[in-house]
Amino acid sequence: MVDDKDRRILEELAKDGRDSTVNIARRIGLPRATVHERIRRMAEKGVIKRFTVVPDYSKTGEGSAAFILVEYSPSKVTQRDLATKMAGMKGVYEVHLLAGEWDMLLKGRGESLESIGRLVIDRLRGLEGVGRTVTLACFENVKE
Repeated sequence: MVDDKDRRILEELAKDGRDSTVNIARRIGLPRATVHERIRRMAEKGVIKRFTVVPDYSKTGEGSAAFILVEYSPSKVTQRDLATKMAGMKGVYEVHLLAGEWDMLLKGRGESLESIGRLVIDRLRGLEGVGRTVTLACFENVKE
């Protein structure tokens, strides 16, 4: 369980994971050693799963993004195995299992909408277990 102090630390880390514990401690009004220990403990307990980088995709050649709704079509491949296979594909950045009309939600990235179209048409739809898909192109990323 996390308390309010841990939540404040997590909020600061979400803004900038490379920020120093000194700066975080100063902004939230806790001693540096306390902030350091709480971060270590949250990482040890799995509250913090990993420290990562969020690239500017417009500068990496993957400036276009789309969300892809996938309907699972029962087959020899389980839905979970299909999701795992999709998660390993180049251009697929997120895979979520859903409840409701659609079974999975993917986030795809590419250099253009055409490249995302190739991902969907040539690769995703060809996988056993994929029923129908709907692709929603992103105009702009306001918050990620």
